[in-house]
Amino acid sequence: MPRTYKIVLVLISLLSVWILNISLGSVNIPFSEIFDYLLSDMNKENWEYTIIEYRLLKSITAILVGSGLSVCGLFMQNIFQNPLAGPYVLGVSSGSSLGVAVFIMGSAFFTNSLLGQTINSLSMVLSSCLGALGVFALIMTTSIRVKNTLSVLIVGLMFSSFASAIVNVLSFFSESEKLQQFVFWTFGSLSDLDWNDIYILLGVFVLSILLFIKCLKPMNSLKIGENYAQSMGVSVKTLRNTVFFVVSILTGVITAYVGPIAFIGLAVPHLAKLLVKTTDIRVLFLYTAILGAIVLLVCDTIAQLPGSQYSLPINAVTSLFGAPIVIFLILKKQ
Repeated sequence: MPRTYKIVLVLISLLSVWILNISLGSVNIPFSEIFDYLLSDMNKENWEYTIIEYRLLKSITAILVGSGLSVCGLFMQNIFQNPLAGPYVLGVSSGSSLGVAVFIMGSAFFTNSLLGQTINSLSMVLSSCLGALGVFALIMTTSIRVKNTLSVLIVGLMFSSFASAIVNVLSFFSESEKLQQFVFWTFGSLSDLDWNDIYILLGVFVLSILLFIKCLKPMNSLKIGENYAQSMGVSVKTLRNTVFFVVSILTGVITAYVGPIAFIGLAVPHLAKLLVKTTDIRVLFLYTAILGAIVLLVCDTIAQLPGSQYSLPINAVTSLFGAPIVIFLILKKQ
C-alpha cells in the first residue's frame, strides 16, 4: 500500500476511534448526536457536561499523552539503539513517583489543611515535575563525565532504583489513607484534568514536538553510528542531551498529570515500524505520534467498560496491550 494511502488510513482511524471514545461510556451516545452537538452546538444541557467537560476532555488528554509518550519512546529507542528502551528508561517516572510520594505521604500540612485542599492538584503536579527534573539533573550531571550512552542508561536505572527505594520506605511508614491515595495515582487516570491543565499539557507537548522535529535529521545520521554522525557534523553529545532533556520534561509533565502510563512508549514505535516498514525516523515520527493517540484512545475506551458504571485503571489495560508486544520482540530478537 502506498505511503499516502497509509497516512490517510491512520488519520481516518484516529478520527473514528476518537468519536467512538466520546460516544461510549456508562451512557452510550449515538455518533450522529455527537456530531450534531459538536458542529451545531445543539441545546442538550443534559449532555453538555458528559460530552464537553468529561469525555471530550478525557479524549484530548488521551491523544496528547499517547502521542507524547510514543514519540519519546521512539527517540529513546533510537538514541540507545535498543528496541526495548522507553520514555521511562532514564528514571523520570521514578522521580515523578518520588515527588508525588513525598507530597502525599510525607507532608501532613498540605493534605490536611484548608490550603492543601485548595491547591492539592496543582501541588501534586508541581511535586511530580520537581521529582522528574531532580532525577534528570542528576543524570545530566553524571553524563558530563560519561561518554558512553549505555553508561547513561545504567545510571538512569540506578537512580530509578534509588527513588523507588525511598518511595517504598515512605509507603511503609505512611498512613493507610495516604498510601491508598498514592496507589490510586500509580494506576493512572486520564480523567483528572480540567481545561486549564489541558492548556499547560498542550503547550509542553507542542514545544517538545518542535524540538524533536529539529533533531530528526541528526537522529537519522546517528542510526548508522556515532562516528558517521560526527563526520556529518553532528555533535552526538549535544544531540543526546537535547533528546534526554525533552523526553524528561515531556514525560515528567505527562506523568504528573495522568500518572505513570505503562508500555505505550515502548510498544507503539514498533507498531509504526511494522506498518510503514522503514527505519527513517522522519517517517516513523509522524506515524508513531498518530498511532500512539489511537492506541491510548482504544485502551481508554476498553477501560471505560462501555455500558457499565465502572472503569478499569488505564495502566492495567495498557499493560495487557503492551506486554504481549514486548514478549514478541524478545522472542523475535532472541
